[in-house]
Amino acid sequence: MTHDAAGLIPAPRHDQSRTGRAGARIHPRHTALAAGPGTEGVARLLRTTLGQALGLSLPDGEPGGPDTVTLRIDAALEPEGYRLTVADGRVEIAGGTAAGVHWGTQTLRQLLGPDAFRRAPLRGAEAAWELTERRVEDAPRFAWRGLMLDVARHFMPKDGVLAYLDLLAAHKLNVFHFHLTDDQGWRVEIRRHPKLTETGAWRERTKLGHRASPLWDERPHGGYYTQDDIREIVAYAAERHITVVPEIDIPGHSQAAIAAYPELGNTDVIDTASLGVWTTWGVNPNVLAPTDNTLRFFEQVLEEVLELFPGTFVHIGGDECPKDQWKASPAAQERIRAQGLADEDELQSWFIRHFGHWLAERGRRLIGWDEILEGGAADAPLPEGAAVSSWRGYAGGIAAARAGHDVVMCPEQQVYFDHRQAPGEDEPVPIGYVRTLEDVYRFEPVPPELTGADADRVLGAQANLWTEVMEDRRRVDYQAFPRLAAFAEVVWSALPPSSERDFGAFQGRMEAHYARLDALGVSYRPPAGPLPWQRRPGLLGRPREGAPPIV
Repeated sequence: MTHDAAGLIPAPRHDQSRTGRAGARIHPRHTALAAGPGTEGVARLLRTTLGQALGLSLPDGEPGGPDTVTLRIDAALEPEGYRLTVADGRVEIAGGTAAGVHWGTQTLRQLLGPDAFRRAPLRGAEAAWELTERRVEDAPRFAWRGLMLDVARHFMPKDGVLAYLDLLAAHKLNVFHFHLTDDQGWRVEIRRHPKLTETGAWRERTKLGHRASPLWDERPHGGYYTQDDIREIVAYAAERHITVVPEIDIPGHSQAAIAAYPELGNTDVIDTASLGVWTTWGVNPNVLAPTDNTLRFFEQVLEEVLELFPGTFVHIGGDECPKDQWKASPAAQERIRAQGLADEDELQSWFIRHFGHWLAERGRRLIGWDEILEGGAADAPLPEGAAVSSWRGYAGGIAAARAGHDVVMCPEQQVYFDHRQAPGEDEPVPIGYVRTLEDVYRFEPVPPELTGADADRVLGAQANLWTEVMEDRRRVDYQAFPRLAAFAEVVWSALPPSSERDFGAFQGRMEAHYARLDALGVSYRPPAGPLPWQRRPGLLGRPREGAPPIV
C-alpha cells in the first residue's frame, strides 16, 4: 500500500518528495528500528504506537541499515526541529533533541496513512507500507503550543485525559493546561486536606445549558484524580514530550474549596458553612478570604502540586474575582490597611504576588489570566518571571509583553473552543461568537502592536476548552475538532499573514486528516454540520452575533 500523504498537518517548512520513486518499505517481518543515544524513549513509544496499529515488531537494527528506521540526535537542528528522510530503503529521523525526533515520528505516522493511528492492525502479517522518496525538514514557530482542558465544570475520567494527550501529540502540541479547580468542583487529591475531594469534588446537580436555562440534570456529578492518577497522566504526557501545567484557582473561582473548608471564605460577611459546591455557571461572588490561614492552606496545596507536576509553570487563575465580599469584610479591610494597599484591586494583586514569590523561591514560575496585571504597583505589577495568559483579548498580552513578561495568547474571541462553530439552530448549546475552521486557521498569535523584543515575549498560544456545556468526551471532541487541527498548524507552521493563508489548501489536506481522526475515534464536527446525535435541541445557549471584536 502506497501513501504520498499530501495531507500533512501541521504543514512542514520544507517537504520534497519524488512521486513514483520508491523510498522505503515498512514490513511487519523485516523492518527494524535503530535508536541512537538519547532517542530510546522515542523508540519505545514508536514501537508501542506503530506496533499496535500496524503489527510491527520493529526489532533492534543497525543505524542506517537496510529496511531500518533510524532515530538520532543532530545538535545542528533546532531543539524541536527534525529532518525525516525516506530513501534507498531506509527511513531516518534526526532531531535537535529527543522532542524533535518525537515530532518527526508523528510525521512518519501520517505518511503511513490513517491505519497508523489505530490500536490494532487491520491487515495480516505480510502487509507492507510503501513510502515514496521524501525529505521533510521542519521545526515549530512557537515554543508554547497548548490546549487547556477544563475538568472542573465537567469531570473527564482519566482515560479521556490520556486520549487527549495522544491527540495533542498527534498534532505536535506540547502544552496541556489542566484546569483542575473551580467553583463547580475540585479535581486533584490533596492528602493534607482530604475534604477538598471528599466534599469539593461532588455537586448535587448540574445546570443544563447556559446559566439562564430553567433545566437541570438532577444527577450528582463529580470525580477527581488521585495523586497516582496525576503521576500517570504527567508521565504519559512526558513520554509524548508534553508539559502539563496545572491550574489551581486563586482567589476567585473557589467555592468548591470553601464548601470543603468554610474557614477559607469571608466568614465575617456570609455564612460560608452553608455553601455547597456550586451547581450553576457564571462568575461566583464567593471568593477566598485574604487571611494568613488561607495563604498557609494554599501553600500546603501547592507543595503537593509541585511534587506532582515537575514543569516550570504553575497556573494560579487570578481571573473573575468579584470584590464585593472584600469591600464588606472588616478582616479584608484590615489587611488592606496593614499592607498599605489602596483598594480591593490591590488586595487581589497582593494575593497573586504572594504566590508568585512563593513559587519563585522554589524554582517555579507563576502564570495567570490577564487580570493578574491589575491592581499592582505601576512599576512592577507582577513578580519577576511571572507570565500572563491573555484571554480577554490581545490587550492584556500586549501590556504584559511591554512590561517584560512572557505571554501566552488565548483570546476568547478567537480560540475559545466552547464558542460555536457555525450559525444556525443545529449547533449544540450555542455559546459565544461563530468561530469557524477558517476563522481559527486565520488566527494570528502575535498582534501587530508587538514588534522586536516585545513580540519575542509571546511564548505561543493555546486553545481553551471550557466545559460548562460539554458533559462528556464526545461533546469535547465536537467542540475541539476539527478546529484544533487548524490551531495546531497556526502555532507550529511558518504561515504567511492571516489574510494570505491558503485555507483552500488546508481544507484539501484536511480530507486526509479526517480519516486519521476517524482512526483515533474522535467525534469531530463533520464539515456538513452536526450529525443527529451531536445536536442538543431544547438546551439554551448564549450566542453572540456578528464578528468578534479585536481587543
